[in-house]
Amino acid sequence: MDIYDLFFYLSLGAGFLMAFNLGANDVANSMASAVGARAITVRQAVFIASILNFVGAVFMGSHVTATVSKGIINASAISDPKLMMIGMFAALLAAATWMLIATLTSLPVSSTHSIVGAIMGFGLVVGGPDVVNWLKIGGIVLSWIISPFFAATIAFCVFSHIRKYILYKKQFIRQAKRWAPIWAAFTVSLIALSFLYKTPAGKSLELHWLTALTLAAALSMVTWFLGRLAVGRMVMDEEEGAEGVELVFRRMQVGTSCYVALAQGANDVANAIGPVAVIYLIAKEHALFAQAEIPTSMLVLGGFGIAFGISILGHKVMATVGQKITTLTNTRGFAVDFGAASTVLVASNLGLPVSTTHAAVGGVVGVGLARGFKAVDFRVLLRIVAYWVATVPIAALTSIIFFVLLKWLCYS
Repeated sequence: MDIYDLFFYLSLGAGFLMAFNLGANDVANSMASAVGARAITVRQAVFIASILNFVGAVFMGSHVTATVSKGIINASAISDPKLMMIGMFAALLAAATWMLIATLTSLPVSSTHSIVGAIMGFGLVVGGPDVVNWLKIGGIVLSWIISPFFAATIAFCVFSHIRKYILYKKQFIRQAKRWAPIWAAFTVSLIALSFLYKTPAGKSLELHWLTALTLAAALSMVTWFLGRLAVGRMVMDEEEGAEGVELVFRRMQVGTSCYVALAQGANDVANAIGPVAVIYLIAKEHALFAQAEIPTSMLVLGGFGIAFGISILGHKVMATVGQKITTLTNTRGFAVDFGAASTVLVASNLGLPVSTTHAAVGGVVGVGLARGFKAVDFRVLLRIVAYWVATVPIAALTSIIFFVLLKWLCYS
């Protein structure tokens, strides 16, 4: 076994560890609001998210990484493929380590920012500051503001609308029967567009934007019609009270959470398995490539890692996002999911950097603020923001330490 084979086998373990942490931390956000609003139990959330993320990762995950370095460093400036292989392994290990620390302290961080910071770290050592795409790093810093602010604003507006036109009305069951199908129709159009524009499976269809809009509008109309029938049967008694309203939004919230879990599996598996595919190609060909095809067996490894991570440690981050920032009900949880999903879809299509993790937390803060500042625990929020800001520099520093040690071992 030569050094290339050794690093490939080691990278399989590091990739699995990264996928584990991705499931435990990043992906757990998808079910946090549903658990916090008691739409489902933690055990049900773990079961549903494990299956949907595995399905998303294996059957809808990207088979091609965007670039070997995610656009953070200029890979062509690194002429030695062995250095690139060691660097990608160090980056994978550093990102996984930081995410594990964040998960054990129950705080949500972005897997994308972790791996980006780690790649930047070894890039700085190998090629100096000129090899780093600082514009991309600036975009990530910008996302610390854009993602939570957008999601908080949308969630605030959605929940304020539900409160004004349903919960604060005298005949709120009748109002729920009127507005819930409309919100369900909006949600389905959002999910349809998000699937077509955000998931690798949807993008592969290459639909014209007009076709995509028509399809989303048609699904919305069908949903609105079926929603009217379903809500009418779900809440028969107009004297049932606020629980009747929450029951309607509980069903909708479970649906949105399931979609987010599926989409996250499809989109985020590349954060864990992409670097493994790069190392596999370098080990096989002893050369650098602009893109790396991800074999299905590696997606299966990533899918198992994500599912395993949710099962073992997913409850920690779910509890923080779903219960410790503010108190969630089903109507509030629905507003959170709608705000986060809208932010990721709209902002990313406008070319703005967004993070699903930051959007989910922003949405929770938005519905909390709709009830006043006292409804939000700012001590928990500040700890979360501190981890967001620390993610890139800590992942970079850890990656540099791992890279220097591995390079010394391999070249001495």
